Parts: sequence; C-alpha cells; structure tokens
Amino acid sequence: MVMQSVNSSVVEDLDNFDSYFLTNSSQSIAAYKQAMAIAQEAIIEAFASQNQPYSGVNPQDLAKILATIEPCPEFGQQLQNILTNIGENILNHSAIISHPACIAHLHCPPLLPSLAAEVLISASNQSMDSWDQSPAATLLEQRLIDWLCKIFGYQTKADGVFTSGGTQSNFMGLLLARDAFAFHRLSWSIQQQGLPPEFQRFRILCSDVSHFTISQAASLLGLGQQAVVMVKTDSNYCLDADVVERKLAELQSEDSLPIALVGTVGTTDFGSIDPLPELADCARKYGLWFHLDAAYGGALILSDKHKHKLDGIWTADSITVDFHKLFYQPISCGAFLVKERKNFELIKLHADYLNPQTNQDAGIPDLVTKSVQTTRRFDALKLFVSLRNLGKKKFARMIDSTIELAQETASLIKNQPKLELANYPTINAVVFRYLPSQALTAFDCERVNQINSQIRMQLMQQGIAVLAQTKISELTYLKFTLLNPRTSLVDIKKILQAIQEIGDNL
Repeated sequence: MVMQSVNSSVVEDLDNFDSYFLTNSSQSIAAYKQAMAIAQEAIIEAFASQNQPYSGVNPQDLAKILATIEPCPEFGQQLQNILTNIGENILNHSAIISHPACIAHLHCPPLLPSLAAEVLISASNQSMDSWDQSPAATLLEQRLIDWLCKIFGYQTKADGVFTSGGTQSNFMGLLLARDAFAFHRLSWSIQQQGLPPEFQRFRILCSDVSHFTISQAASLLGLGQQAVVMVKTDSNYCLDADVVERKLAELQSEDSLPIALVGTVGTTDFGSIDPLPELADCARKYGLWFHLDAAYGGALILSDKHKHKLDGIWTADSITVDFHKLFYQPISCGAFLVKERKNFELIKLHADYLNPQTNQDAGIPDLVTKSVQTTRRFDALKLFVSLRNLGKKKFARMIDSTIELAQETASLIKNQPKLELANYPTINAVVFRYLPSQALTAFDCERVNQINSQIRMQLMQQGIAVLAQTKISELTYLKFTLLNPRTSLVDIKKILQAIQEIGDNL
C-alpha cells in the first residue's frame, strides 16, 4: 500500500507541467519569479562577488569535480539545490570576465542592460527565421541592420543580417564572394549546379595575420585551404596595397582566378588596420570581392576620436562586425553587412512550410532568406537596449578609454628593461614578452619561450591575472587585450610587477 501511494505521487508530479513553462497562470508566474531570483542569487554569490579573475584550479582537478555531477537523474531535483551546486562547482571556477585583470582575449564584460535584455530574449524565445515566429523582432532586427549600414557609410541598397559572430560573418562574406564570381564571371550558379570546373583555380587573398576563419571558410566552401594566399604584412602588421597588387599579377600569370581580397580592421593579436581605400582600389582594378573583417575594430565607428581609422570602410562589398567585443554584448552577437542587398539572392531559398514565395510576394519579411542559419536568437534586442540605454557618447568614451589605457601600458612596458614591446597598439591589444637577460635571449630562445608560457600559467593558477599568449617568428609573447573600461593603469602596473617577479624566480 505504501509503494502504491508513492507511485501515485510520482505520477502526479510527472504530469504537472504548469510550473515548468512561462504562461499566464499564477502558478507559472510565481515559479518564474522564484527561478529568476535563485539564478540571480547564484550569479551574484558565486560569480560577481569574486575578487580574483580565476580560482586557480587546474584542468585535471576541475574535471574531477564535475565528474561527480550526474547530468540526468531519474527524478528531478530542487532548482535551488541545482543552481547552488552550479555556483559552487562551475561559476566559482569560471573566468570572471568583468574582473580588471581578466585581459586575455577579445572577450568583453557584458553590459547590464544587455543582461536584462537576455532575460527578455530567452523568455520570449523568438525564432528569427520567419516573420510568423518573430513578428516585432523581425522588424526590429531590420531596423538595427539599416542603422548599422548607415553608420558604416553604406547607401540605401545595402542590407545585412545578425550572425553568431565573426566566424559566421566571414564565412558569409566568402560564400557570397565565391558565388558572385561564379555567377557573374562564369555564368554558373553554385547554388543550383555545385562548384564549377574552375573552382580549383579560385584564390582568396588576405594578410598573413588575418583571422584563421578565412582559411576555415575556404575549406568549408569546398575550395580548400590551398585557395587562400596569405600576403606578408609590413612592420605594423598591415597589408601593403603594392605588395597585394604584385601578388595578384603573379597569380594571374599562373592562370589562377583571384575571387576575393580580405582586409582586416583590427587583427586579433595586434589590432592592426589595413589601408582600406588602397585595398579597395586594388580590388576594383582586378574585379575582386572586397570583404572586411571588422569584428574587432568595427566599434571604432562610434568614436569621434578614432573613427577616422576606418576611413574607406564603406568601399567594402561586405563587412563583418561583432558586438560581443567592443560593443560589450553577451556572447553571441554579430552582424554581416553587404553593400548590395541583391547579392543575398545568390543564397536565397524558399521552404513551403517556413518562408513560401507567397510571403515575399505579399511583402512579408522572412530573414532566413539572408542567413545560413534557420533557427536564430533575437540577439538584436540586446544591442538595441544597450544603445538606447548608454547612447553613442557613453559607448565612445568607453572605447576611447581602453585605447588610452593601451597606449599608456605600451609606454610602461617600453620603459621596463626586462620587458620587450612587440607593437604600439592601434586599438587596445598590447603584445610583449619578458626578457630575463640579453645573454640568455641570444643563446636560448626556447628557454625564454618556456619562461613566458610559465609566467602566463602561474598568473592564472595564482588567481592574479588571465593573459593570452601568441607567437611572432617562433618567439612566445604575452598579450593584454584591454577591452574592459574598468581596468586601470594601477591594475596594469600590478600585473607587470607580478610578471617580472615570476619571471625572475623562473
């Protein structure tokens, strides 16, 4: 009899769904408020209140901690217990992105208004593929795209779509470059016919410090990484248009078919910005699609002080811009912009169940026709909320302050005898390394590389700072990526002192 009573109780619980979905019932709303309150408590206690950028736990010990957690128990547990456990075992051992000493990657602290918007995005769960799944959201995203096209200097024929970030946007840029070349120069529809016979001769030019996703996109597009021609950059890690033109002439003499030129507006390591007008002229002369990867540096368009560095960006056929970098949005949030919206016709498809031709005939916008994604989040909302809340002047001041800090940091490093500065920052990335002595540097480069790698690991394991590392000509360097406007020169001085102390001990 007892067993029967227990089983009956379990069945009743399993059949009760009202407290698991957000609806207009009082039970649902009460459960939602409680869930949000528990989540807020967990994030504040275990994440926001941390006083160092990382706990210091090594990967092996962290894996052992997480191995004790059962992903899917037979019966559910209390949300309070689950989120408390997550706070203790996951949030406590996460990178504290908003900490002033968490300065490794192009990984920004998210704005509070965008976090509020994320609650609206996740709860409303609009799907941005078809208008009937996201009526107001579709129109707001288009409004944001129109605004972005305008501030980047595009005219009324331009268009775009929100993406997951630079990887997807760069892929779309090269996808349209490939398909446009085949359609206009070879009278060939890749969408209908697949790759043309000439595809093995297609070439994409970019700098030798461009983002790895250029090669990745070429591979995914069926062209192979051999299609990517990396052109050596100058001492500032920028492309030289004359060098590019010589390479193009060489490729043509080899019977290759250059289809695209990729410029970078903010390289990952150095923040370098290629000469945009000169590269645009080169692309026009050779009939190439000109794509700009402005995932990092695109935000400078908001700064009256630094937007001149983007002069000529409107000459590009397509632009990648990320908002989870210097626009301070939670991951993920990016956009892909095109100068001529008609190029989206190259990838447009209609599905009877989703975005039938009759929708287009009736003027109903289905954004899936411009995207390589189907189901897609309403990420435009968080950018919209942040822009409205902060305004252009506040955004610009945050961006400007990080560039000022990078310049001050570079000056500090340059004046330290045991530190070697690799670049003077164009935006806010500072690359440098610890040098134990000129004698050791000259005779044991590998040992110097090991010391710099160990410095980085010890800083993280001691919870002092989270830095990145990179390589220049087989030499290991450390990197500050100073996206956080709350990071101060005092913070930088403490980190530099710790770097030299650890280096000296090593």
